[in-house]
Amino acid sequence: MERIIILSGLSGSGKSTAAKALEDLGFFCVDNLPPELLFSFIDLCGKSLTQIKKAVVVIDIRIPVKDTLYDFEKVLGKIRESAERVDLVFLECSDEAIVKRYKETRRIHPLGAEKPLPEGISEEKRILSNIRELSDNRIDTTTLSVHDLKAIVAKIAETTDNKQTPLLTLLSFGYRYGVPEDADLVFDVRFLKNPHFTESLRDLDGTTDKVVDFVMSDKASQEFLEKLCSFLRFLIPKYSEEGKSYLTLGIGCTGGKHRSVVIAGALSEKLSEYSAIIRHRDINKL
Repeated sequence: MERIIILSGLSGSGKSTAAKALEDLGFFCVDNLPPELLFSFIDLCGKSLTQIKKAVVVIDIRIPVKDTLYDFEKVLGKIRESAERVDLVFLECSDEAIVKRYKETRRIHPLGAEKPLPEGISEEKRILSNIRELSDNRIDTTTLSVHDLKAIVAKIAETTDNKQTPLLTLLSFGYRYGVPEDADLVFDVRFLKNPHFTESLRDLDGTTDKVVDFVMSDKASQEFLEKLCSFLRFLIPKYSEEGKSYLTLGIGCTGGKHRSVVIAGALSEKLSEYSAIIRHRDINKL
């Protein structure tokens, strides 16, 4: 088989959405397959009349014999010998997001039938911790839209060449609310001139022309942007060589409303040769 993507992760993190996106890209999808049956599945794919060349297998906590997950490293090693390329993708998100999603859908968590939902989430994290550590790509879906998740998954799946160009996520945030856990690189722009102290700009955000003009009129902003773009144009190909499929750049200011938003937008324009998603985590917070 040419390509296998093993999709795992926490319940409620978006595995169904990711699997559907891969199916739309031509992958044959198998959900909830016990690891010990993977070899039989790979063998059958090779012998099938349709010659299945690309497959995605979902492995998660619903597997009846959960102890098999602890031996997953051995299983993964054998799978890598059976296909030209194998990617292990792990989806996760914050506990708060999982609780909210289960309340909205009114579904029962796989480990929540006999215990409170927060305890079920903690237990699932413990059981899947080994798979998480072995994963080639970890996707934090806490603040991702369905379209963002599909774009990231598509980027992972788009080629069998390890030297693919990563999908960039430009994530503005406020240090006041904490550094984003899913950021691969973090850049602090609190040294730039702050629109918050200009009364006419305080209630606007970094997507408005007035705030953009204010921030970018600062010579330090222009110089920083040029140096950062130069650095990233050097760095991104290095990540490509390591097979990195997506890269999250955190850009932080004090509140996440003005300077970080402006710089994230400017980066997207300057780095137009790369596919990029812009997320403003804290833009609507007080």
